[in-house]
Amino acid sequence: MTVAQVSDIHIGTSERNEARAQRLFAHLAELPRPVDAVLITGDIADHGAPEEYEKIRALIATLPYPVFTCPGNHDERGAYVKVLLGEEREDAGQGPVNRVHTAGGAIFALCDSVIPGKPGGYLADETLQWLDRVLTDAPDGAPVFVCFHHPPVLVHAPYLDGMRQTGGERLAALLGRHRNVVAILTGHAHTPAATTFAGLPLLIAPSVISTTTLPWDGEGLIDEEAPAALAYHVLDDDRRLITHFRVVL
Repeated sequence: MTVAQVSDIHIGTSERNEARAQRLFAHLAELPRPVDAVLITGDIADHGAPEEYEKIRALIATLPYPVFTCPGNHDERGAYVKVLLGEEREDAGQGPVNRVHTAGGAIFALCDSVIPGKPGGYLADETLQWLDRVLTDAPDGAPVFVCFHHPPVLVHAPYLDGMRQTGGERLAALLGRHRNVVAILTGHAHTPAATTFAGLPLLIAPSVISTTTLPWDGEGLIDEEAPAALAYHVLDDDRRLITHFRVVL
């Protein structure tokens, strides 16, 4: 199975950001070989406004694949739930927005790592309890991808490391009790990166709007001239996961 991972779209008032998103979604819509799903790991909107989610919802509607999302620190839970997810609930946005989906025989546990009003991340106790139930109830042999916005590790970019996900030892202990997780998929860092966490692959998708400048790259925090990019995760019949990062010009 193959999943395309997109992250940090930041749809908002910028025509530049919107144009980049349009090019990337057009690229996905025209793939010569279909993917099983598209995963969007947060910072979908730039300001969390309803009209921003209307724009991304229209772009998602152009894709012939299932699309799964989780929120990031730029997203606003209420508008995210009501406009993007289309869920009319009185309590929309009042707690973590966790969802589970299936595609290509795999399970995607989409966790909300947002701390409202803050750039950093944290998985609330109720989110960890929910994730534990998802992993416990998963059918035997079904691979599970755990997905959220904030990486729970240092990426060695000082600006970003100050707003990473904290409390990761709780997540690591939970994952250690289960053997059905294939990988952890995140965004937030605006750079394609691969590492491990709790003995599992941790794969960070690039951003649509910019690329983080690392300490050895030179001056500045971000490179806005770098092209939009995404990740393709391929899980083969031997349960080997291979990730390819691609730019979209």
